Parts: sequence; structure tokens; C-alpha cells
Amino acid sequence: MFDLTGKRALVTGGSAGIGLGMARGLAKAGADVALWGRSEERLGKAAADLAGHGSGRVFTRSVDVADEQAVKDGIAGVTEELGGLDVLVVNAGVGVPLAKFVDSSTDDYRRVLATNLDGAYFTLREAARVLSAQGTGGSVIVTSSLGALQGAGRNQAYAMTKAGVLAMANGCAVELAREGIRVNSVLPGWIATDMTGGLQEWEAFTENVISRVPLGRWGTPEDFEGIAVYLASDAARFQTGTSTLIDGGYSIF
Repeated sequence: MFDLTGKRALVTGGSAGIGLGMARGLAKAGADVALWGRSEERLGKAAADLAGHGSGRVFTRSVDVADEQAVKDGIAGVTEELGGLDVLVVNAGVGVPLAKFVDSSTDDYRRVLATNLDGAYFTLREAARVLSAQGTGGSVIVTSSLGALQGAGRNQAYAMTKAGVLAMANGCAVELAREGIRVNSVLPGWIATDMTGGLQEWEAFTENVISRVPLGRWGTPEDFEGIAVYLASDAARFQTGTSTLIDGGYSIF
């Protein structure tokens, strides 16, 4: 039921963090995986990682998803490399320095919107064109955030992008369902990645925030392998338009 042998997947922001965790799960389940990122060095390391976990093919491509033409070219390239597309993970994202809302900068605001919101829009739109033309359905997984639902003080710009991609995913789930294309969102809580590196080193944050996680720890990229495989597989064939929290129980405590 969870076998992805023969499935062709693209993971944006797949060179590290949650994206690499999802890509690793897809590879372990037998999928061919294409990774997008901006750093060739990190992409190379990620590809070597995946090669040790699955029997499928692994491709990499340096793509800045904030660049519309780069996304168009990238989708055309990955479709040619893989011979088509079955699974898309819309995950690429950046953070901004935490700051009081009144002190936040327009430059940071524009930068996070360009990657997290515009980039997600370009990627899903171009991939949807491919999936629709193929006529064989497919699965799209969009990485949102718990911050889309809860108040994210000092991080409003990032949170609003994640609320935006959640709304986009839900709209696409409704519109694309008639073509057999499923669109679901994953909402991470506090996850130990490069983006949260500063918070991980902040003792007061650990004592006051992570201590409230019922499962008692930071999440890890490995915690996202299973949800990616499930949503990409036939086990989720009647699931679309859903939002899955992966937060160790933080949001309900």
C-alpha cells in the first residue's frame, strides 16, 4: 500500500531540513526523486544521502523558486529527467530575523514573500499543468506551518506566507480533484533545522517553549518521512484538502 516504486517525485527545498526528510522517506519507499535547492554543494550531499536509502533514481537541480522563469525551466527539466511527474512536495522556504513587528523591515518582508509564497505559487501552478496534461492524477504535498494557525509574534511575515500557501493548497485541492490530483498540507511545529538554529541554542526558549511539547523534544526532519510517504501513496487515495499537524502535540497543550 505504501510502495512508491515507479513514482516520480519532485521536492523543492530538498537539500536539507524537512524537505530532505520527506525526500528520504520517498526514496526509501522506492520513488525516483528530484531535489531542488539553491546550493549545489548541499544538493550534492543530499543526493548522496538519498542514494544510500533507496533503489530509485536521484536528480538535483539548482533552482531559486522566487524566479518564475527558473521554475518554468526547472519543471520542464525535471519532467524530462524523470519521464513525467507523480508527486510534488512544495517545501522551499526561508525565514527572516525575528524582530518586533514595528521594527521589522520591508526588505525582509519582500524576501520571505518572494520565496515562500510566490515560489510556492509558481511551483504548484507549473507542476499542476504537467499533472493535468498527463491525465494520471497525482499527489501534491504543501509544507505550511503551525504558525499559519497560531499567533507568531515577531515572525508575522513568515507566518502569513504559510497561511497563504495553506489557502492556496485548499483551493487547488477543490479545483484539481476532478482530475485525480490530490493536494494536502503538512504543518510542522518546532522542528530542529537550520532555520531554527538560533532558537535551539537559546536556553530560555527551550525551557519555556519546548518544555510544553507533550512528546518532550524538538521535532526532526526524520519525523516527516512517514507523512510524505503516506500522502504520496495509494493509502491516501481518498484524502485531499487536509492539514496534518506534526508538532509533538504542542498545539493542543
